[in-house]
Amino acid sequence: MTTKRSRAEQDIAPDESDALAGLAEASVIGDVSGHQGHRDRLRQRFRNGGEAALADYELLELLLFRLIPRRDTKPIAKALMTRFGSLPEVIGAPERLLCETKGIGENAATDLKLVAALAQRSLRSRLTERPMLSSWTAVIEYCHSAMAFEAKEHFRVIFLDKRNKLIADEVQQTGTVDHTPVYPREVVKRALELSATALILVHNHPSGDPTPSRADIDMTHMIIASAKPLGITIHDHVIIGKSGHASLKGLRMI
Repeated sequence: MTTKRSRAEQDIAPDESDALAGLAEASVIGDVSGHQGHRDRLRQRFRNGGEAALADYELLELLLFRLIPRRDTKPIAKALMTRFGSLPEVIGAPERLLCETKGIGENAATDLKLVAALAQRSLRSRLTERPMLSSWTAVIEYCHSAMAFEAKEHFRVIFLDKRNKLIADEVQQTGTVDHTPVYPREVVKRALELSATALILVHNHPSGDPTPSRADIDMTHMIIASAKPLGITIHDHVIIGKSGHASLKGLRMI
């Protein structure tokens, strides 16, 4: 079936039509070429100066190059930083929230969470190399990476042997945005099952403020009272916030 050409189409000569198509193609090629040039320059800056040579959003952009190969990832990186506030919060954000950012699909969100998992696994591996109490900075870094940006409270117990080396690291309870039920009997029971002689208690405050509450202090003393007769020491209870932490031992609350 033959269709009539519009007046606009009739007014364009064949050679003009070809020229317009060529211009459109050149525009696309130019965009791709421009993105590639920007990517190459950013990579070179990283090679020459390391992570210190790039802003946080540029590091994120550099990562997104691999995850979203055919897009301009600069606006996506900036949108993520604006939405979540910082690079650690982007990496720590739940997949469903990451996917709400234009340009981030399920695959890219999963890959960002993979980066978070690799970082946590790397930090955790440092904890097994020597006694925990001599690696306190590594303990805090690991707990912050694992818990600081969770949307709900998590109560974690780090179980240690008599040399204060790691036996197990477990999340015992997950609660709401401002409360986690903790059962001292279950904490002590699990310590006995693992033959642990010392514990480090850790939980997060999704509000971001790590200041201990009265309930946090009372719960810690209940666990200490339950564990002490069985020869189990509570080294500390650490509360993790988005921008810092609080140690009940450091605050002389235990």
